[in-house]
Amino acid sequence: MTLERVKNPDKVEVIKVDRRKLPRGEYKEVGYEAHQVFDMKISREVTEYRAEIVEDTNGNRFVAPFPVGVTKAAQYGADLKAHAVYMSQYQLIPYKRIQEYFEEQMAIPVSEGSLYNFNQEAYEYLETFEGKSKAELVKSDVLHVDETSINKNGDRYWLHSASTSLWTHFFPHEKRGTEAMDSIGILPQFRGTLCHDHLKSYYTYTHCTHALCNAHHLRELEGVWEEDKKQQWAKEMKALLEEINRAVKDAGGLLESSESEKYRQRYRSILQNAEAESPLPDETNRKGKRGRVRRTKARNLLERLREYEDDVLRFMDNKNIPFTNNLAENDIRMTKVQQKISGCFRSLDGAKIFCRIRSYLSTCRKQEVNLSQALQMVFRGELPDIQLSAFLVQPFQICKR
Repeated sequence: MTLERVKNPDKVEVIKVDRRKLPRGEYKEVGYEAHQVFDMKISREVTEYRAEIVEDTNGNRFVAPFPVGVTKAAQYGADLKAHAVYMSQYQLIPYKRIQEYFEEQMAIPVSEGSLYNFNQEAYEYLETFEGKSKAELVKSDVLHVDETSINKNGDRYWLHSASTSLWTHFFPHEKRGTEAMDSIGILPQFRGTLCHDHLKSYYTYTHCTHALCNAHHLRELEGVWEEDKKQQWAKEMKALLEEINRAVKDAGGLLESSESEKYRQRYRSILQNAEAESPLPDETNRKGKRGRVRRTKARNLLERLREYEDDVLRFMDNKNIPFTNNLAENDIRMTKVQQKISGCFRSLDGAKIFCRIRSYLSTCRKQEVNLSQALQMVFRGELPDIQLSAFLVQPFQICKR
C-alpha cells in the first residue's frame, strides 16, 4: 500500500530559505515544496474532574455532579479500555504483553485483572447487540455455518459460527451437534438456505434448504484421485465442478435452465460410470449381521454426491448461493490463531467473552465501521450507526465498577 499525502496535515512547519547563503540580489516568495512525515505519539492523558462545592449561609453543602461513569477517585477511561480490548480480543495479544505495553509506552499500570474486567464489561454491554445479530441471521436468505474445536482448560469444546456478509455470531459449547445448535437458537428458527460442509447435524433442520460447500468436495475428490489413480471419476468430477463454477461466474451468477440441465446430466453420467471404478463392497465379506459393510472413502463420496445432488449443484440455479462455504471458514479462522497463541481458554466464561466481542468486531468490519471507534462507543454506552440503529431504543447503562 502506497502512503499518500493528506490534504489537511495536523501540523505545518515552515522552512525558510537562508538567504545569507544565496547570491546577492532581490528575492520574493513564489510558493513552497511540501513533504509530509507520518508519525505518531503514544502518551498518557489524565483528566481531573473537580466538582465545585458550594455552601449556603446555613452551612449546607452542594456538590456539582460528576459526568456519567466517573465514580472513583482514580479510574480508567473509555478509550483506554477500548484500546486494551482491541489488543486483547482482536489482535490477540496476551495480557502480559498488554501490561508491558501500557507500562512502558504510557506509564499506566494495568493489572491482568483489570484487563479481564475490561473484556467482561464489553461482553455485558454487547448483550443487546448479540440479540439483534441473531435475529438478523435468522431472517437472512442465506446463512453460512461452521464449527471448530477449541481447548477449554484441557477439555475439548466447540466454537460454532453463523454468518452472512453483514453479520457474524460465534458461540462456544461443549457439544458439536444438534444440542449445541438448538441452544444457540438460530437454526431452529431459520427458514432460508443453509450453507455448510455436510455435518449430519445440520440436516436435522428440515424446515430450511441446504447447500453444500464445494471447496470441501474439490479437496475430497483431489484426495481420492491422489490416493487411487484408478478412481478416474473423481478427477472428472473435480474438473466438472470447476467448469460449472466458471460458467456460473461468466453468466453473472445464474445459469439458464437448459444449460443447468446439461451440466446436471454430465454430473449424473460421471457418477454412473463411477460405479465400475468404485463399486459397492462385497456383502459376502460381512462380519456380523448388523450395520452395513464398510465403504471406502471414494465410495462414501460417490454416494454423498449422488444422494445430495441438488444441494451440491444449488449454486447453478440460485444467484444467492455461493459455490463454497468460504465465508464461514474465513470468519472462524482467527479462532485457530487465538488457540495457537493462547493454547486454550481458561474458562467457559472467557470463551463466551471472546465469542461475543469477536462477533461484534467481525460484524463491524463487514459493515465498514472502524473497530477502534466501535469499541470506544461500546464503553460510552453506544453502538455504531449501522444496521444496529433500529433496535437502539435506549442507550446502554454504564456499569459501575
